Amino acid sequence: MCLAVPAKITEIKDSLATVTLDGVSRTASLMLLPEAKIGDFVLVHAGFAMEIVDEHLALESQALWREMGGAGREGDLQETIAEEIAGLRPTAEFIAEQKR
Repeated sequence: MCLAVPAKITEIKDSLATVTLDGVSRTASLMLLPEAKIGDFVLVHAGFAMEIVDEHLALESQALWREMGGAGREGDLQETIAEEIAGLRPTAEFIAEQKR
């Protein structure tokens, strides 16, 4: 099984990026993703940035990682995610129609 984690690029020097996840910084190679720039969220696997991802996806993934670790969701992040999810919920009319 492969696992990639979302992290934010905070610095770039040559083809190496400093990426941060929950306050922890690591170095990741940009050899496979030269178009990445500071501020982008990227999926990092085995020391390589593999894909640029949407900020919402990255933050949701980070929140789920924290939740699995027992930290729970807190503060503005939880409120932002709750608002996003509420916008995706089906309406009562849609649910009623599906039951027919």
